[in-house]
Amino acid sequence: MVVAALANFTERSPIVVVTPTAVDAERLADDLTCLTGVPGDSNQDASDVAGALKGSVAVLPPWETLPFERVSPEVETMGHRLAVLWSLGGEDSVDQIPQGPRVIVAPIRAMLQRLASGQVAAPICVRKGKVVNQEDLITQLVAIGYRREHQVEHRGEIAVRGGIVDVFPSTSDVPVRIDLWGDEVDRLTEFSVNDQRSSHEVGAAMFFGCRELQPDKEVRAAAEALSTTQPWGESQWQRLARGEHFDGMESWLPFIISREILLPDLLPSRAQVVLCEPRRIRDRAVQLLEEEEALAETLASTWGASGQSKVAFPRLHLPFDRLLQECAAGVISMPTVPDSHSAMAMPVRGFNPVAGDPSRLAGQVTELVESRYSVTLCAATPPGAVNLSAALAQEGVHAPVLGAASADAGAAVVVASINTGFILPGCRVAVLSETDVTGRRVPHRRARPRARSTDGFFDDLAVGSFVVHRQHGVARFEGVTSRTMGGTTRDYLILQYRGSDRLYLPVDQIEAITAYSGGEAPTLSKMGGADWQRTRAKARQAAGEVAEELVRLYRRRLSVDGFAFGPDTPWQAEMEAAFGFVETDDQLKAIADVKADMEQPRPMDRLICGDVGFG
Repeated sequence: MVVAALANFTERSPIVVVTPTAVDAERLADDLTCLTGVPGDSNQDASDVAGALKGSVAVLPPWETLPFERVSPEVETMGHRLAVLWSLGGEDSVDQIPQGPRVIVAPIRAMLQRLASGQVAAPICVRKGKVVNQEDLITQLVAIGYRREHQVEHRGEIAVRGGIVDVFPSTSDVPVRIDLWGDEVDRLTEFSVNDQRSSHEVGAAMFFGCRELQPDKEVRAAAEALSTTQPWGESQWQRLARGEHFDGMESWLPFIISREILLPDLLPSRAQVVLCEPRRIRDRAVQLLEEEEALAETLASTWGASGQSKVAFPRLHLPFDRLLQECAAGVISMPTVPDSHSAMAMPVRGFNPVAGDPSRLAGQVTELVESRYSVTLCAATPPGAVNLSAALAQEGVHAPVLGAASADAGAAVVVASINTGFILPGCRVAVLSETDVTGRRVPHRRARPRARSTDGFFDDLAVGSFVVHRQHGVARFEGVTSRTMGGTTRDYLILQYRGSDRLYLPVDQIEAITAYSGGEAPTLSKMGGADWQRTRAKARQAAGEVAEELVRLYRRRLSVDGFAFGPDTPWQAEMEAAFGFVETDDQLKAIADVKADMEQPRPMDRLICGDVGFG
C-alpha cells in the first residue's frame, strides 16, 4: 500500500522496489498492478510491450541459472531484463514509442548481478507502413541474438519465406508476422505457433535482444586475451573471439567484462529506491555470495584451472555494500517493524479468513462498516463478484458490484486480483482479497505458454532410447545425474552424441528435446556439425508434400453442407455466469472455438481432450 501511494503521489520516477526473493517480487508486482490501476508488462503482446512500460509496473527478473553454469538463461528472461534496462539508459523514445516503467520491482539477486553494459541498444521497431529493408532487418535481428529457423516455434527465432518475415520476440508470448510489399510493411499480424495462422493485426512491434552478452569488438578482444592467460577455457574464449552466439555464453560474462556495473548505477537522481525488509535483503545477499564462492572453488578444479584460487575467479554478483555506492537516487528502507523510536510507522492488520462462510463474512463486514470503514472486497472474475455480492445480500449486507473501489464508508465488491488484503485502522480502509474471503488461492493463474506439452514424456524416457534436441539433433539418452555446486543440487539429462560429445541438459529444459520417432536405430548427430541441418531440410520437404495433400482433402470437406446451430441465448449466458470456478485461457478458447464451429453451416471438425484431474 505504501509503495502504491509513492507511485501515485510522488514526483520521483522510476521507483525501484527491492525484495528479498523473486517470489516476493512477483507477488508485490501483482498487487502493485492492482492497487495503482496500471497494467504490468507480463501480459502484454508484442505490439504493446514498450508502450505499456510507460506508467506500468515492471519486474526485473534474475537469471534462473547458477553463476558459471554453462547454460544460458531463458530468452524471455534476458529479453525482459533488456527491456527494463533500456528504459533506464536508452534514448527518450524510439519511433515515438514512450519508455520508462513507473515502478520496477526486482529481487536482490537481480540488483546485485553485474551488467554487461551500462547502455542497452535500442530495440528494433517495425510499424505498419514503415519502409524496411528485409536483408538489413534480418541482419540486425541476428546481431542481437535471434536465430534463423525454417519455422518459428520458440522465443528468439526468425523465419523468412519470400517477402514474409516471422519473428518471435524475446518479450512476447506470441510471434509476429511481417508481410512486406517491396520494402514497405504492408501487414503486421500476430499468429499462432501451433498452426502458424495469423490471428489479428497490430500497429507496431518491438524486438528486444535475446542475449545480454553481445560479442562486439571489446568482448572479442577480451576473449582473445583470455585464450593466452586462461588456457583452461580456450575453447570457449575462441568461440567468443570469433563472435559466435552459443548456449552458455552468458556464464562467461564476469571473465569478459571487467567493469562492475549494477542497475542502481543507471538510475537518475530523480529516481527512488525502496528496500523492502532490508534485513532479509542483506541476509539473502550474503547467502548469494557464499554460494557463488563455493561454486567457484568447486569449478576451479573441475575445469582444470590449475593454479587458480577461488579468489581469482571474478564474481557475477557484487557485495551488498556495493549496491548503492554509485546510486544517485534517493533511498527509503521499509522494515516490517520500526527499527527506532523515531521511525515513522503505519499500523496495519489482517483479515480473519472466513473459509467461505457467508454468515461469518457478513458479520466481519458489518462490524467494519459500522466502524465507518470503507470496505472493498476483491473477486478475481466478474461472475465471482456477482456471486459474492449476492451471498452478502442474503445475509443482509448491501455490497454492490462497482467498477472501482470507493472511498466512501460502506461495503462494495470489485473485480480485482490481489494476493494479500489489508486493514488500515488510521485511514479506516479495508481491502479484502479473495483469499481472505474464501480461504483459498485463486485456482488458476495465467500460465506461461510452452511450445509443447512435456507431461508424461520424462516418465517414458529409458536409458538407451533416442531423443532429438531441436538445436543439436539426434542423441542417445544415457540417464539422469545430479550435481551439487555451491550448495545447490540440480538434475541433468545426459545426452550422448557422436564421438565423445555429451550434453548435460537441466531437467527443467526438457521441452528442448522430443522422442525419436524414425522407426529404426538412427545415426547420432555430431554437435556443431552440418548433418543435422541437412536432415531437417529433408524433413521439411516431406512435410510440405503432406501439407499439400491435407489442403486438397479439407478443400473437399468445406464443400459439404452441415447443420448450423443458433447463437447463445440469455439462458445459456445465465448458466455460464453461475459456474463457480475460474476457467483457464485454454478452456475459454476451446469453448469459443466449439461454439463458432457449431454455428457454421458445415460439418464440425474438432476434437476436445480434457483431464478432470483431482477434486
